[in-house]
Amino acid sequence: MARYILKRILMLIPVLFGVTLLVFTLLYFAKGDPAATKLGSEATEEEIQELREEWGLNDSYPVRFGRYVKQVLIDHDLGTSYATGKSISQDIVYRFKITFQIAMISVGMALVFGVLMGIVAAVKQYSIWDNASMVAALIGSSMPGFWIGLLMSILFALKLGWFPASGWGAFKQMVLPCTASAIGLAGGLARQTRSSMLEVIRQDYITTARAKGISNLKVIFVHAFRNALIPIVTAAGNVLGFSLGGAVVIEAVFSIPGLGMYMVDAINKRDYPAIQGSTLYMAVVFGIVMLVVDILYALIDPRIKARYKTVKKKV
Repeated sequence: MARYILKRILMLIPVLFGVTLLVFTLLYFAKGDPAATKLGSEATEEEIQELREEWGLNDSYPVRFGRYVKQVLIDHDLGTSYATGKSISQDIVYRFKITFQIAMISVGMALVFGVLMGIVAAVKQYSIWDNASMVAALIGSSMPGFWIGLLMSILFALKLGWFPASGWGAFKQMVLPCTASAIGLAGGLARQTRSSMLEVIRQDYITTARAKGISNLKVIFVHAFRNALIPIVTAAGNVLGFSLGGAVVIEAVFSIPGLGMYMVDAINKRDYPAIQGSTLYMAVVFGIVMLVVDILYALIDPRIKARYKTVKKKV
């Protein structure tokens, strides 16, 4: 197992290099001048060129890319923001805490409601519970997150005044953005859970367990649900990974100073180091999430754990 984890970590290196190369290349050929954006429309051409020289923007593509790779790999520094002059690493760590909180709460809510809806729909297949759950899941996963967020802001913040429409930190400020984000995630998880459970509950060992007189709840949650967990864990891992990098819309709607808003501001201000640093950071986080998902496979399914041991013995 340790060998497999090390192999996956090493495989993450070329992925991160590819992400860095792609983002750097896109920004290099993108329209707009960070120096002109920073100085404003009243700046002279001499002032713009002086700032470009200071930031190294007049250097060739290989020189700039090599300097950035050296800065990240050897100096362990994501650079300094063009817009604020602050350390990008410190900004990202501070803002990622907020994005991580949004993602974890949203995914937690989505798992609870989505998985329960999927189990009920599978156990009560073709019943009114199944139809109602799948219609709700389809509606939830089809509605854009920003639209749900706007509707919830208008109703619960503007009309009823139950929750604030912006900000982050207090419990009431977390309710609307996390709920808006969780609705769409729960719909996808419910459909995945239903599909996975339907495959399992038709197996012979489930029929045997019921024939032995085991209670229906135990059959569902101990025998069936555990063997249906692999696709659900995969879906949950993907949902968490994309939530960490996809909270831009929710953060924008509710004015939350998370990593998503940081990236949007960096793009608008042509803050290239901030864009590159935050993208690379999110790629690392997503890779770690997928690694954790693979490790969970072995904890859930003993057959996968035995396969790791077999490979280790052969080696």
